[in-house]
Amino acid sequence: MIEKKVIVDGKEHTFRSSALLPKLYRARFGRDMVADMRKLAKAYKETQGDEEKMLEAFDLEIFERAAWLMMKHAGEDVGEDPDEWLLSLDGAFSVYEALPSILELWNLNNKTTSVPRKK
Repeated sequence: MIEKKVIVDGKEHTFRSSALLPKLYRARFGRDMVADMRKLAKAYKETQGDEEKMLEAFDLEIFERAAWLMMKHAGEDVGEDPDEWLLSLDGAFSVYEALPSILELWNLNNKTTSVPRKK
């Protein structure tokens, strides 16, 4: 389990990633988190530095779901669904500030420590 502090709406929040996260994501949203995060990371990499292209290239809903679930998994008070959480924000949730931290946290949690066997 890995945690990271991320600024959302001008406030520091805790995001958590663990081996349980993909299962929680599938149960909640009926989607494959690994595939969704791969899609999000690819779009971010292809458009990095150009915020306008970034918004056109990736599915904002994947980002919102991942952010919401990572905060809920960390015990943050984010309501019962991503829409409720987004409505509670005072300002705009900056994708550009939070996305790199979310992707970093995801990648750290999915980094393998096993060594392949020699044949």
